[in-house]
Amino acid sequence: MSKIITFSVILCLSALAIAVAGRVVGPLLRFQDKPSFLRPTFSRIFDTSMYGTLQLNNGLAQTPQMGWNSWNFFACDINETVIKETADALISTGLADLGYVYVNIDDCWSSPIRNSEGQLVPDPKTFPSGIKALADYIHGKGLKLGIYSDAGVFTCQVRPGSLYHESDDAKLFASWDVDYLKYDNCYNLGIPPKERYPPMREALNTSGRTIFYSLCEWGVDDPALWAGKVGNSWRTTDDINDSWASMTTIADLNDKWASYAGPGGWNDPDMLEVGNGGMSYQEYRAHFSIWALMKAPLLIGCDVRNMTAETFEILSNEEVIAVNQDSLGVQGRKVNVSGTDGVYQVWAGPLSGHRLAVALWNRGSTTKTITAKWEALGLQSSISVSVRDLWQLRIMPCHHLVLWLMLMTVTCTSSLPRLSH
Repeated sequence: MSKIITFSVILCLSALAIAVAGRVVGPLLRFQDKPSFLRPTFSRIFDTSMYGTLQLNNGLAQTPQMGWNSWNFFACDINETVIKETADALISTGLADLGYVYVNIDDCWSSPIRNSEGQLVPDPKTFPSGIKALADYIHGKGLKLGIYSDAGVFTCQVRPGSLYHESDDAKLFASWDVDYLKYDNCYNLGIPPKERYPPMREALNTSGRTIFYSLCEWGVDDPALWAGKVGNSWRTTDDINDSWASMTTIADLNDKWASYAGPGGWNDPDMLEVGNGGMSYQEYRAHFSIWALMKAPLLIGCDVRNMTAETFEILSNEEVIAVNQDSLGVQGRKVNVSGTDGVYQVWAGPLSGHRLAVALWNRGSTTKTITAKWEALGLQSSISVSVRDLWQLRIMPCHHLVLWLMLMTVTCTSSLPRLSH
């Protein structure tokens, strides 16, 4: 069984002078006097040198977006009742209070053709009240409404796309009080993404409403290299599906672009599959942990009206969510691999408050001790730390760490526990 242990390492020596102020261009990690407990390799391991070089500056996405999207569970089987009930469930379960505020309608909301004036029209059978009325309902709950379109002549489900209609569609979305646009990549006429996605940015910026712009070009043209000046997040991969193989593959692909993400613009490895039934509890917990550490958007993809207790436990873990929403905004990444095919992995990322989030990820089929070495984390071996397990929700005392030795190699010296080195 594949397992993950996720915990926060709280540094206890001198102050780590890390700050993000306004629109930063270049590294997020800046030091006046580099603390003695950091190795010279720390800034290289957690490189953010490409962050902000071409950032869209619309004031949104200071932390990764959180909410719900209809596609992974409902696909085209959506209607305004489902959307309203989902909003109600986000409120009644307390998920909205944890940050899940975007209620995003994916494909299939519109009629198959535009009206006589060339405007998009909600499907009268499934959205008879219209999108504006739905937005009013969502906003009345204190939530935000997202909608879907495509940078092609059709959406992926062959509804009208927004290519060559960017200005009209952006104004229409704004008139409906939409807060978020997911912009897909189907039926694109072979036009490069770098040409098709900026026009919608310009249209949104002149629409009269501030709208979160989520690019979904599937990582085809390496959007991390250019999309920061276009949108608030950009898909780095093909669509996820509800399987261990898909999830792990996508995590690896997204990891490549860690140095480009930060407040205002995030790498997007696609929506969460937690709760849809294709993976085990342990695998879903790994999925949620790694997405949180990677500063990926946390967009729930299951039916929140009918969640199991295990699904809710994963999605509502406030300490794991806090890793994702940490103000420093540095994407965690894979820092060490070992074993056949690299199945024993250490992922880590700096947090505010002199902390480091670390995940020990066993992607193999047998129990294995995984060692997080100081060198891999960019820390001096003389450092003293406190270790908190974010799933057990407790500080791990010295004697308890020994009991976990077969899951993660942890030793302790003096009065504070230390990771092994």
